[in-house]
Amino acid sequence: MTDTSTKTRSVTLERELPYAPEKIWRALTQPQLIEEWLMKNDFQPQVGHRFELRADWGSVSCKVLEIEPYRTLVYSWDANGLESIVTWTLAPSAAGTSLRMEQSGFQLDQEQFYQGAKAGWPRFLASLEQALARMD
Repeated sequence: MTDTSTKTRSVTLERELPYAPEKIWRALTQPQLIEEWLMKNDFQPQVGHRFELRADWGSVSCKVLEIEPYRTLVYSWDANGLESIVTWTLAPSAAGTSLRMEQSGFQLDQEQFYQGAKAGWPRFLASLEQALARMD
């Protein structure tokens, strides 16, 4: 018999971006830049820092779990019964930076959250790319 209670799903997106990891890192870690592409927030790039992402539909409670500057940013993402982890991974590439975003921890019975993330993250990443294009 298989125990399905521990199985979870993830939403993963990967992009090749024509920017240095340092520039993308700024967009992922500076509150005013995060607001441009994701949501209003009180983010600080410190492990253990609790922050909130706020939108007109509600808010997401988060906690910074891991930081390796210009390489990895991991934070919890808790909203409306969804407890998940968002992991950003940056790697230098010939084009600039290979960016990977994974939101993991969707329970099998959380189809609405899973489908929402599958629809939402591509829009957030498109907004991130627009924000990066406007940055110095």
